[in-house]
Amino acid sequence: MVTIVRAGSGELGIPAGLPILFDADMAIIEPAFVWLMEHAELSGRAQASETVRTYGEHLYDWFDSLEQSRIEWREADERVIAAYRNRMLENPSTHTGRPYARTTINARVSTVCRFYAWALDQGLIDHCPFRLTEKMTLMLDGAYRPGLQRRQVNALIVSRPEKLPRPLRADELARLFAHLKPTARLAAQWALGAGLRRKELCALTVEQLPDSWPLDLGSDPLVGVPLHITKGDRPRTVYPPLRLLDHTHWYVGEERARIVRRIRRSDQHYRVPPNLLLNEHGRAMTRKLLTAQLAEAFKAARLHGTLHWLRHTFAMAMLARLQVQARANPDLNPLKVVQVLLGHASITTTAIYLRCVELHERDLSESLAYLYGELIPNDD
Repeated sequence: MVTIVRAGSGELGIPAGLPILFDADMAIIEPAFVWLMEHAELSGRAQASETVRTYGEHLYDWFDSLEQSRIEWREADERVIAAYRNRMLENPSTHTGRPYARTTINARVSTVCRFYAWALDQGLIDHCPFRLTEKMTLMLDGAYRPGLQRRQVNALIVSRPEKLPRPLRADELARLFAHLKPTARLAAQWALGAGLRRKELCALTVEQLPDSWPLDLGSDPLVGVPLHITKGDRPRTVYPPLRLLDHTHWYVGEERARIVRRIRRSDQHYRVPPNLLLNEHGRAMTRKLLTAQLAEAFKAARLHGTLHWLRHTFAMAMLARLQVQARANPDLNPLKVVQVLLGHASITTTAIYLRCVELHERDLSESLAYLYGELIPNDD
């Protein structure tokens, strides 16, 4: 059985957190180690990036599958990778008991194929175990006009039916927030008010919060907050409403302080994490726990959705608002602004919201009012 171990701090030349794979004989799987080290060195950080850790988990699953099938990694061909993909399509996850999402399957297969493409370049294998096929896809040109372009697509990638995200209506948002506890509620407010992802929410620290008391709601309705830990490790700045910053400072002084005082009474050696969001044990909120708390709230509110739906709602509400402003300011490009706010690498990813705005225009007008009105309570 393959084992995965995270490198500790202080390991000479190895970033902390780097996933290291061992085979059944507890020997390091060297090609995987070298490939992951190269990605870690490209990030230029003392710690392994989230992307590297994700790649490590994908390779762990792949090499473990190979070992169970008694296949040497160099001998894997397209049929072996296809069989690996098909097992995920046909069987539920052993960790969650739920079917694999097609995005998860494609991410794992893509990582495996990136690894083998690298191995081919390094001369470690003499054949490429996957094929690229040509496909016509809808893309946006430099002026953000749609058009068809030819691109190479991995033949092993599973096609996914298009699922357009739907914004949560004002009444749905009110029901959802009524079932959220303070810490999860604050996370949801940041997702809805500034478009943050789970990873970004859990990494947000108290020190990142700018002081809001010298600012004025009329002249400073939005304040920039730089994010450094993001998807793909691409730093960006988000702009939460000033009322959200005010409420966040209230949370730090009241709810978060209550958790810290309670833990300190029972543990005199307790050290407060820098993270904004703490669980009831005084530790940094994890993505897994945050996901679970939001799932419980959605279920209690009799709604279908996840925390990411709040980010979708932010994106569509912001796009609708900017489109109105663009009528008076032709130089404003609403889609480009939303791309920057969301941290999308490609404008094509953001463009899906254009169709969503058209489909849900009425709901969005109410969501906008909730986003900038009732989302943040008065704490005085």
